Amino acid sequence: MSGDSRSQQITKLAGSLLLLTLGALISAVSVAIFQAPFDIAPAGVSGVAVILNKLIGAPIGLVVLIGNIPIQMLAFRMMGGWKVVAASIFAVVVYSIAIELISPVLTETLSDDRLLNALFGGIVGGIGSSLVIRGGGTMGGTSTLNRILLQRFGIPLSTSTLYTDTGVVLLAGLVFGWEGALYAIVSLYVGGAVTDYALEGPSVIRTAVIITDRPDEVSAVIIDALGRGVTAWDVRGMFTGAPHTVLYVTVARSQMVALRRAVTEADPDIFMAIGQGHTAYGRGFRRLKKWE
Repeated sequence: MSGDSRSQQITKLAGSLLLLTLGALISAVSVAIFQAPFDIAPAGVSGVAVILNKLIGAPIGLVVLIGNIPIQMLAFRMMGGWKVVAASIFAVVVYSIAIELISPVLTETLSDDRLLNALFGGIVGGIGSSLVIRGGGTMGGTSTLNRILLQRFGIPLSTSTLYTDTGVVLLAGLVFGWEGALYAIVSLYVGGAVTDYALEGPSVIRTAVIITDRPDEVSAVIIDALGRGVTAWDVRGMFTGAPHTVLYVTVARSQMVALRRAVTEADPDIFMAIGQGHTAYGRGFRRLKKWE
């Protein structure tokens, strides 16, 4: 292995560890400061830990750590060994320890408003989760279990996540009251939205699929007016059997009005479907970096 290659590997590992550590610490702040003191259960094993802390006084971090042991062992056996689970185990250990260290120190709450704490618990937790994912891990618990179910049994992540989160919310409702369950749902939703936003960024592009019989004219106005490339392929309309051309183009959100005007002037009879996307990589858009 060359010196440059080894140096790159060390840099990559250090970057991953930094992201995992920061993400786990931020996630711990979310639970210790915003959620647990106000009986708001986060998702997965952490939610169960908050509930058990309320019922029997069990340390949240310890319950998270113990609850993750069988899940990570299962992931080790079913998902490919240490390479898959090492980052998640590291994040879970840091997260569990941080919760126990933060809780006795930061005893002063920022607000007594339960809704505000549910919202900010979701926001802070979502930021933490996104950093852990960027570092190559997960927060363990049911997120790891759901990935096992996807890989081994083909159960979609959306389905398994719905069931596991619903179970935690129902349990929270029984222990904290149904108002507490509603706050938990708010926190879960906000956390998921923030995680998605942090990982994928804002929706800044639009994709257009255009069906036309005048592809040269339409392509020319898109290229000239917007400076965007166009991809074309020949198709046959199954309703009429007539041949057509499909054009595919990606533009910035701010260019949508100009795109509509340009293509309808070139061919008033076009069919155009607009799709929403988060970002695009390549010429004319963002440059894809190695760490992304």
